[in-house]
Amino acid sequence: MNRKKDKIKKNRKNRKSKKHLAGKRAGAGRVTGVLEKNKAGFGFVRLEDGDVFIGRSNMNGAMHGDTVAVDMLPEYLWTKNREGIVDKIIERGSSEVVGTFEKSKKFGFVVPEDPRNTDDVYIKKSNFSGAHTGDRVVATILKYPDRNVGAEGRISEIIARRDEPGADIIAMIRSRGLRETFPSRASAEAKAVSKAGISVKDLRNREDLRERNIITIDGAESKDLDDAVEVRKLENGNYLLGVHIADVSHYVENDGPIDKEAFKRGNSVYVLNRVVPMLPKNLSNGICSLNPGEDRLTLSCEMEVDKNGSVVNHRIFESVINSKARMVYDDVSDILENSDEELIQKYSGIYDELKLMGELASILGQKRHDSGSIDFDLDESEIVLDENDVPVDVFAAERRTANRLIEEFMLLANETVAEDFFRKGLPFIYRVHEKPDGEKLSELKTFLEGLGITLNANPDKVTPADIGKVLEAAKAKNYENIVGSVTLRFMKKAVYSTSCDGHFGLAFRYYCHFTSPIRRYPDLMIHRIIKESLKGAPEDALKKKYAAKAEAAAVHSSETEKKAQELERDAEKMKKAEYMAGRIGEICHGVISGVTSFGIYVELPDTVEGLVRIERLRDDYYVFQPEKYRLVGEHTGRTYSLGDKVEIVVLSADPAERHIDFGLLQ
Repeated sequence: MNRKKDKIKKNRKNRKSKKHLAGKRAGAGRVTGVLEKNKAGFGFVRLEDGDVFIGRSNMNGAMHGDTVAVDMLPEYLWTKNREGIVDKIIERGSSEVVGTFEKSKKFGFVVPEDPRNTDDVYIKKSNFSGAHTGDRVVATILKYPDRNVGAEGRISEIIARRDEPGADIIAMIRSRGLRETFPSRASAEAKAVSKAGISVKDLRNREDLRERNIITIDGAESKDLDDAVEVRKLENGNYLLGVHIADVSHYVENDGPIDKEAFKRGNSVYVLNRVVPMLPKNLSNGICSLNPGEDRLTLSCEMEVDKNGSVVNHRIFESVINSKARMVYDDVSDILENSDEELIQKYSGIYDELKLMGELASILGQKRHDSGSIDFDLDESEIVLDENDVPVDVFAAERRTANRLIEEFMLLANETVAEDFFRKGLPFIYRVHEKPDGEKLSELKTFLEGLGITLNANPDKVTPADIGKVLEAAKAKNYENIVGSVTLRFMKKAVYSTSCDGHFGLAFRYYCHFTSPIRRYPDLMIHRIIKESLKGAPEDALKKKYAAKAEAAAVHSSETEKKAQELERDAEKMKKAEYMAGRIGEICHGVISGVTSFGIYVELPDTVEGLVRIERLRDDYYVFQPEKYRLVGEHTGRTYSLGDKVEIVVLSADPAERHIDFGLLQ
C-alpha cells in the first residue's frame, strides 16, 4: 500500500479532535510555548505554571520542537491534566530531520532518529540523492506537515551508510543539532593559533612554574587535559595546593569565530567513545591541553590549607607550567590504595607528592562530610565497544581514590575562586544548586518511611546534612543506590547563574566552575573576567563589558548542559539495549529500581535496567500505591517495592526504542 496515502487516510479517520468545540472554548485561554512530543504521538507544551497536554489528533501539523500557540480547552473537557489544541505554529523548531531512510520503488521515507519526533518525512524518488534503505541521512524539509498531510523533504546529506560502524551514534549526535566538525572560520582561527605556539611575549608577567612537580591525573582515554595539580608541605605544617588550569582565554579571542561557536555549543559532549568538543581539537587536544613535557599557559589558584582542611590563604595568578607526568586514575589509585611497588618505582620522582595529595584529599573529604556536603556515590555505567562500535561489556564504573582526590582539589579551587570574585563584586557566573522545595521533600519523607528510614527534619528547613544522614542510613540497609537515585529526583537541578545563591548539595555558600575551560563555556567566560581583573581593569568597565554576556552565557549554558546530559543518557540506553539483545533468555538477579502504574523497573548489578510490565504479573491483580512506591496484589497481598531483590529473565531488547523488557520469575 502507498504509505503516504495510507497515512493521510489515518489522519482523516483519527481526527476526532475537540476542535468542533471551538465555540465552547471561549475564555478558556491561550498559551504559547515549545512543543515536546512523545513517541506515542501526543505531546506537552511546557510552561512555568504546569504542562499543557496536546493529544495526537490536536497537533494540527506541529512537530517536536515547534513554538506553538495553543487554545486551552475548558476544564470539564480535560481527561486528566490541562489540555489544549495547537491553533498556530509560530516558529518551526527545525528545518531538517535526521533519521533512517526507508526506500521503495517510487518514493521513500525518513524515520526520525529522535523517538519524540513522530513525523516521518516523505521523500520523492527524485530527491533520494543516492541514499539506500538503512542509511542514516539528513532530510531537509521542503513542505511541513499540515492537518492532513505529513512532511515532505529531500535527502541533503548521507551521514553514514547502513553497515558503517558507529552509524547509530553519529545519527543520534546529529539529530540533536550537534556536529563534530567546526565552521571554516573557527577552524582556520584554531589552526593559526595552535601553529603559532608559545612566544616569549606570551610569558611576560606570568609566574614560571615549569620546574615544579606539577602533574595531570585523568582517565586513560582523556585527550583534553585542562587541569594539573601539585601539593607541597610548608614549614608551618600546612599544605600548599596548586590547581593549574589551561589558559584557554589566551587563545580564544572574545567574540571571535571560535568563541562564538564555543558559546553556541556551551560544552563538550561525551557520547560513549565519541566526543563533540566545545573547541576545535587542535586547541582542546593540542596547544591548550596540559600534555606532559610541554610548556603550557595556565591560570593558577594556589591555596594554603591547614590540617583541618580550611583555606587560610590563597592566590590567583597567570602562570606557565610543564607537566612532569600524565597520570591516570587507576595507576594513582593503585599506588595510594595498594602500594603497588612497580608503579611506585616507575613514578619515584613524584611518589612523595602523590602521598601528600592522598593525605590532603582525605582531610578535605572529611571536612566536606562534617559540613554536611552530600555525596551521591551512585553507580555509573561503563560500556565497552568493539572496533565496530558494538557493545561487548557493561559494568559499574569504580570511583576510586584518585578520582575522589582530583574531585576534592577541583571543588576547593572552584569554591575559593567563587568567594574571591563574589567579594570583588564583579560580574561572574556561579554554579547554583537551590534547596529542594518543602512539598517535594514531604513526598521523599513518605517514601523513606516505607523503607524504614527517617528524614529527621522539617521539609521546609532541611539541610544538606539531613540528606547525608539519610544516605548513610540507606547504605547501612543496602539501599544506597535506590535511595540515592530517588532522592536525586526530588532535588532541584544545578544551573549556572550570575547570582551567587550557593550550592545546596555541596553545602557551599560560594561555588563556580573554574577548572574546565576546554569543555565548559562558563569556565572560559570567568577566566576572561579573572584575567582582566588581575590586570587592573576598573570595576565599572568590567561590569559594562561582561554583565550582559555573563547572564546570556549562564542561561544558554544551563540549556546546552541539559541537552548534553539527555544525549549521553539516550546513547547509553541505546547501547545497553543492543548489549541485552544478545542475552535474550538469560536469567539474572536484580533490584527493583522503579515502580509505576504500568510495571516495575529492575536494575541488574551491571547497571542495565529493564521493565517488567504489569500485565506480565499474572498471579494477581496488582494495584499501584504511588505514595509507597510499590505494587500490591489485591488478593495475595504480595508486594513489589523499591529495593526488593528479584530474579528476572531477559525477554526482549529494542535499541531503536532504547527499551529492555524483563519477565519476573516468581
